[in-house]
Amino acid sequence: MFYFIAMNDVLGRAIFDYHHQNKPGQLWIHNQYGPKEEMPLDIFFRPKDDMSDIELLALDHCRGKVLDIGAGAGSHSLLLQQGGTDVTAIDISPLAVQVMQARGVKKVYEANIFTYHPRKFDTLLLLMNGIGLAGTLHGLKQLLMHLRLLLNDGGQVLFDSSDVAYVYEEIGLPANNYYGEIPYQYQYKTLTTDWFSWLYIDKNTLHDIAVQVGFKLQILAEDEYGQYLARLIV
Repeated sequence: MFYFIAMNDVLGRAIFDYHHQNKPGQLWIHNQYGPKEEMPLDIFFRPKDDMSDIELLALDHCRGKVLDIGAGAGSHSLLLQQGGTDVTAIDISPLAVQVMQARGVKKVYEANIFTYHPRKFDTLLLLMNGIGLAGTLHGLKQLLMHLRLLLNDGGQVLFDSSDVAYVYEEIGLPANNYYGEIPYQYQYKTLTTDWFSWLYIDKNTLHDIAVQVGFKLQILAEDEYGQYLARLIV
């Protein structure tokens, strides 16, 4: 889910340092609507008991051959693997891939999902708002078109996202782009990424784009904070 930071692999370096206790620092997320926020690195290493109900439901719905896209430190892949699922993990970060290998993920590859197509799968999994890597609504349409090519007959795409209109309650919705296309920048120690767009999408807009691409949308769960689990089938 972090295809945009491959140039200096800021997130991968943070994950790598945390796993190897190599003087890990703080990972900061800069935005353009408020003060910077810290992303706790242990979120990428959570055991099953610390995962959200939406994440656990998504894992329960995985079937057949699974591709964990933007797998980070591999926590979701490890749980699926331990349960006997045939899971392949990919991430664009070479350092994150090394961490997953060290943690015991059996099938893990450095890859960009937009160009990845060696085989087909029954479930494509993008958790922790992994669908956000699309960046924009246009990017989402392109991503979903590519994901269709990776699905076996009867396959599914599982991901979580949320409606973030609440972020703009005080400053108002942006006038020139969809409000869920949010600019971010990662900072870790002396490393920073370029500014990039990360997508959060409301259910109605998601439905419209999914239909255009040929998917049917099912909402499997939604919590009190507006975060939801979506399932796309052809």
